[in-house]
Amino acid sequence: MNPKERVLAILNREPVDRIPVDIWYTTEVLESLYAHFGADNEPDLYQKMGIDKIHWFGAEYPETGGRTLWGTTSRRAYAGSSEYIEIDKPGLTGFETVESLEDYPYWPDPEKFKYDNMVERVKLFSQDYVTNGPWVSFYEIYCQMRGLEQAMMDLALMPDYVNAVLDRIEHIQTEMLKKYLDRAADYTDMVFVSDDMGSQNGLLMSLSMWDNFIKPRMERFCKLIHSYGARVFYHSDGACEQLIERLIETGIDVLNPIQHVCPGMEMAGLKEKYGDRIIFHGGVDTQDALPFGDRAKVRAETLDCLNTLGGGKKGFICCSCHNIQAGTPVDNIIEMIETVKQS
Repeated sequence: MNPKERVLAILNREPVDRIPVDIWYTTEVLESLYAHFGADNEPDLYQKMGIDKIHWFGAEYPETGGRTLWGTTSRRAYAGSSEYIEIDKPGLTGFETVESLEDYPYWPDPEKFKYDNMVERVKLFSQDYVTNGPWVSFYEIYCQMRGLEQAMMDLALMPDYVNAVLDRIEHIQTEMLKKYLDRAADYTDMVFVSDDMGSQNGLLMSLSMWDNFIKPRMERFCKLIHSYGARVFYHSDGACEQLIERLIETGIDVLNPIQHVCPGMEMAGLKEKYGDRIIFHGGVDTQDALPFGDRAKVRAETLDCLNTLGGGKKGFICCSCHNIQAGTPVDNIIEMIETVKQS
């Protein structure tokens, strides 16, 4: 089977020759992989690594004068050899009422997304790989626009304001998705919905708040995406087990990244409880095993994921359980990949 056939078979719950293997990585890791494998670009790298890459991408938009798509300013932050982009000034600073949202100058215009570029990109990669995109979100964007601490207080103190902002976020992305999928549904296998709801130890909001602010919007997103024949790939870091049943009810198809070191995310329990209703993507620990373990530890970790989440060679796409971080030994990445391919 080739990479696209293998991943689609898992998504369709059909027999496979082996579990697919995907990887996520930071820019620094990508550069180290280019150097190790002598690759010139990402498709060349995927082929030389022999992985079943799911190619995901974001929505493209014209330059916004140094601001993010949603109007925030950002800054570079460094941790060891890693470089990250963090929010500097939330975009909605100074726009504190529902009425003031009318005057916010940075709402994206659905007409201005670079649809031709997006279609060209997904069409190219869809020839050989399963595609996943564009990236859309609700509360992650809200946090970006308000700042994390303020966003969490808003849920309790300013519910009408939260709903008003989320309504605009939903409307803009819904229109963007329609315009994109009208052009590219034939080349788009999944749409990437990312709304981190888990911390290392529990949910970031109560279930009742999620039901109020997020669930109806997720249901509408899933219905829209499914109407074009695409699947919903849902990303939430951390300890999100309490939310999984609700996510299934909204209509998600794939759950990522399965950070099984977090409370409630034990793999055997997830497989038993939800494995016949969703596909798991991720699993291989990026906090300890991949960056700090030896090859034997990486192999044991990968086999554990394969034997639990991927039991019976079904319902699982093995991947790092988020971006592999700078400084992770290339040999460990190769060990993960080869362990899957030899299983």
